[in-house]
Amino acid sequence: MSVEQRVEELGLELPPVPSPAASYVNAVRTGNLVFISGTVPRAADGHAPTGKVGADFTAEEAAGHARLVGLNLLAVLRHELGDLDRVKRIVKLLGMVNATPDFVEHSKVINGCSDLFVDVFGEGHARSAVGVGSLPFGFTVEIEAIVEVDQD
Repeated sequence: MSVEQRVEELGLELPPVPSPAASYVNAVRTGNLVFISGTVPRAADGHAPTGKVGADFTAEEAAGHARLVGLNLLAVLRHELGDLDRVKRIVKLLGMVNATPDFVEHSKVINGCSDLFVDVFGEGHARSAVGVGSLPFGFTVEIEAIVEVDQD
């Protein structure tokens, strides 16, 4: 089954790709790698959750935010490549969680994105999950990705 078929079979709706918030681009391709800029949990209606995980949101709620980030990352990839079937594998994710100092379940949060990618691509990836004191605009989660793609 192709990746595009899996996305459809899973009933996933990819949100529109937003314009970058500053003087950067959503993705840069070099050779057979695509580097995707840090992406946040923006819903199709433009809403994005803000606040601290561990105070305003539970790890489970924030994992849902990370899943939404994953959908946004897929949307950026499709926009960049024209077709998700060109993805060979997700190489690495870096997940950042806007958390209280005593919060320790960062990996549980980023699992929301990782689990989605395993469902879509059928294999795991390297990953880092870290807590940070703040994120731009107060977003709860930000994730960047490195993706291997077919050569042109």
